[in-house]
Amino acid sequence: MTNGITDQARAAEFRDKLADELIAAGYIKSASVEAAFRTVPRHAFVPADTPLEVTYAVDSAVVTKRDERGVAISSVSATYVQVAMIEQAEVSPGMSVLEIGSGGYNAALLAEVVGAGGQVVSVDIDPEVTDRATELLTAAGYADRVTVITADAHNELSGYGPFDAILVTVGAWDVAPAWLRQLAANGRLVVPLRMNGVSRSIAFRREGDHLVSTSAVVCGFVPMQGTGKHADREFRLPDAQGDVITLRFDAGAPDDPSVLDGVLAGDRAEVWSGVTIGNGVSFADLHLWLAGFLPGFCRMAADEGTELGQERKTWFPFAVVHGDSFAYLSVRPLPQGKGVEFGARAYGPHGAQPANALVDQIRAWDARARDRSEPTFAYWPTGTSPTHIPENVAVLRKAHGLLTISWPAAE
Repeated sequence: MTNGITDQARAAEFRDKLADELIAAGYIKSASVEAAFRTVPRHAFVPADTPLEVTYAVDSAVVTKRDERGVAISSVSATYVQVAMIEQAEVSPGMSVLEIGSGGYNAALLAEVVGAGGQVVSVDIDPEVTDRATELLTAAGYADRVTVITADAHNELSGYGPFDAILVTVGAWDVAPAWLRQLAANGRLVVPLRMNGVSRSIAFRREGDHLVSTSAVVCGFVPMQGTGKHADREFRLPDAQGDVITLRFDAGAPDDPSVLDGVLAGDRAEVWSGVTIGNGVSFADLHLWLAGFLPGFCRMAADEGTELGQERKTWFPFAVVHGDSFAYLSVRPLPQGKGVEFGARAYGPHGAQPANALVDQIRAWDARARDRSEPTFAYWPTGTSPTHIPENVAVLRKAHGLLTISWPAAE
């Protein structure tokens, strides 16, 4: 934006170009979603100093609020995720839709898709966020097409529902029972679900006494606040210079973090898997496999001054803790620059144990899940449970139910 004045024609050009990219990539599938995307001015819902190049990028989220520590707590999500979630929910004209997590832009898209005969309710726990969303929706001409409510959406919304679609636009650790009570019998629930720190936007439909997925998209969202908030446990491991490696546990953290005291002072072990991958090839499902099948799994971050901080192109932020040692997902280059080999590097007196456990799961993913159909998900609310769990199924226990992740069996 130049001199604080929006160049509407230039913004429209960016918007149309981005729509074309999203169609080509397969994110926009329906004419109604395409029309909505070409109509709603995304730049009207982001901070005024956000460049159009960022506003209309395929994968750029724009932060709209941070907490006192500078952590993002509200944002306008990346365009591909917003469009993908609306398509996942199979939103169509005349539907009643609940959006959990307000920003304004996504609600405007939904209003365009459901049309005059539909209903859009957008709820957020933060009054500053809902005030901003209300103001921006009004300015953009959607005041009478979207109802914005300040409430904790973990609880049921009195006087609203049932909804044909519920879109959760904040990172959720679990499926709130209230969402299921408010979802129409044939409705779709789309939720960015955290699974040991790895997230997917999963579209669920009912099947008997549980939910089954119809699609899943790799995503990242700011975490949910209020009753549905889930706090990770953090272990901070300082090196000799005082720089820190942080291990973050979504679940299953060791009871006594002191067992890792001084772990960075020792020598580092390496174990390599023999599993390779070419340059530019996605292996996001490996992360999900590790999150589902590797006991002691956690996410890892490193300060710049640490040994890992200086080796960022050789590892990924996934680790495993066994007792007094931990290992993390590593790669080393193949000859002639043909790709990399997966492996594990480890710290601690018994580092070979977590390193071997990690490498075993890399090999299991390669043998049992790689290059097959996408994994599917099922959610079993408390009081229900699957009768049989096959080999290629990971089980994660949540507060209000049980989540299974399934990979197709080998043919």
